[in-house]
Amino acid sequence: MKILIVGTTGMLGYSLFTNLSEHDGYEVFGTVRNILGKEKFFEEYLDNLIFDIDVNDFSRLKFAIETIKPDVVINCIGLIKQHDISKQHINAIEINSLLPHKIAQVCDGISAKLIHFSTDCVFSGKTGKYIEADIPDATDIYGKSKCLGEVNYGKHLTLRTSIIGHELNTSVSLIDWFLTQNNKVNGFSKAVFSGLPTCYIANILIKYILPNKQLNGLFHLSVDPIDKYSLLKLISKVYGKGIEVIKSEHLVIDRSLDSSYLRNKTGLNTIDWPELINYMYADYLKRYCK
Repeated sequence: MKILIVGTTGMLGYSLFTNLSEHDGYEVFGTVRNILGKEKFFEEYLDNLIFDIDVNDFSRLKFAIETIKPDVVINCIGLIKQHDISKQHINAIEINSLLPHKIAQVCDGISAKLIHFSTDCVFSGKTGKYIEADIPDATDIYGKSKCLGEVNYGKHLTLRTSIIGHELNTSVSLIDWFLTQNNKVNGFSKAVFSGLPTCYIANILIKYILPNKQLNGLFHLSVDPIDKYSLLKLISKVYGKGIEVIKSEHLVIDRSLDSSYLRNKTGLNTIDWPELINYMYADYLKRYCK
């Protein structure tokens, strides 16, 4: 199976690209704008990178897809909530909303399947345990733009989820931000999360998603919910960080997703949180400590 990862230097893209590349059954390519400052992470993959791909010039990405002719395109491009750019309406709509549908259209032309990742942030977090039939009720531009970008037609697949993991040279995301702290941080015991480490998503793709060629539409991808306080405590323990996590009830939000639909369709089983964090830590030592 030939796979093209769009956005290979991002947190999700790099993890999927490197993990899937190690699987004998896959020929994996990845698009990048450049790898300046990230060269050490890609030394063994240079022949499979497609350079100078900027999503603001869609013709370049279209040409890359049509040239590679992958069986599956995995879109890992998206503006994230932590970046101020996600508050810029035009960019958010162009990249989060329009781009996935433009990629799907190109995929249709070469009989390829698009796997696109959406977010739990399409929901407000007022209730939790959301199922696919629940109506997205985000009020911010990030959540709204991601909702509009969901590709749930044809042979294509959108996975709503939330991710944790490691970045290549920034510390914006939860895990890398936490690991840069020295003394103590607040852990929100009323903020509930059901996402997964990026490396474990790669594992799920290999075992359950990619072999199931008939799987299409919109599905939630999640594990058992955990609050952010307990999550940070667990990460501190597994990673050997002496960071004090102070329980706070200041933030109350529950964007947990119910993935029963996907589990019933694929037979998906997941591991518990201590195993997930140990799995992520082992992947961290292998791929990021270079």
